[in-house]
Amino acid sequence: MRYLLRLLLASLVCFGTLTAHADEETVRKSFAARFPKLKVDTVTKTPYFGLYEVVIPGGIIYTDEKFEHLIQGSIFDTKTMANLTEERTNKLSEIPWDSLPLELAFKRVKGKGERKFALFSDPDCPFCKRIEKDLAKIDNVTIYVFLYPIESLHPNAPARARDIWCSNERPKAWDAYMLNGTAPATAKAGCDTPVERIVEFADKHKISGTPTLFFPNGDRVPGAISLAEIETHLTKK
Repeated sequence: MRYLLRLLLASLVCFGTLTAHADEETVRKSFAARFPKLKVDTVTKTPYFGLYEVVIPGGIIYTDEKFEHLIQGSIFDTKTMANLTEERTNKLSEIPWDSLPLELAFKRVKGKGERKFALFSDPDCPFCKRIEKDLAKIDNVTIYVFLYPIESLHPNAPARARDIWCSNERPKAWDAYMLNGTAPATAKAGCDTPVERIVEFADKHKISGTPTLFFPNGDRVPGAISLAEIETHLTKK
């Protein structure tokens, strides 16, 4: 939330009084006039308070129909105490399973492999190593691993990802490194990897951290979630 506020303040310019009407396009134009440096993804009228949801790269903010006020924060349903803003954010970040470039991942099949999810992971990310300890206990699942080294945080990760991809048995090389710290053999020159294309996909879809998990129902879940949470997502339709 603080990031969102800084983003708005950094984009603020002086402007005259705007006449706005209760429609999404006018709200969009009013926002663009007020914050010309910010890209607006969508503007949608909500079913509560007559507010409009404005989706920008930093998240969701709300405004009234005349664009006189901005609201930063979460809206809750008092009957269920559901965080409606969080639910909407999760919905917006979904990626249909069929849109994932699974040909760029390597598969780890556990048991029958009947269930499935995708994992964007950095080999030198400590949170990625932590989730692997739980994944070692899971069964009857196929995990599609996307090697996503974030070089700005882990300078050696791209080379490590290359060595894992170019190894004779990628799943074994991955497990050995993530669980035991055993580095794979240095890959020979001339081995191509999909890392660059994975990074492009991640940038396009705003996958900014690791680990990030994707499930067949479209759920995107960032962070080293617990085994129980993974099992819950695997049972969701």
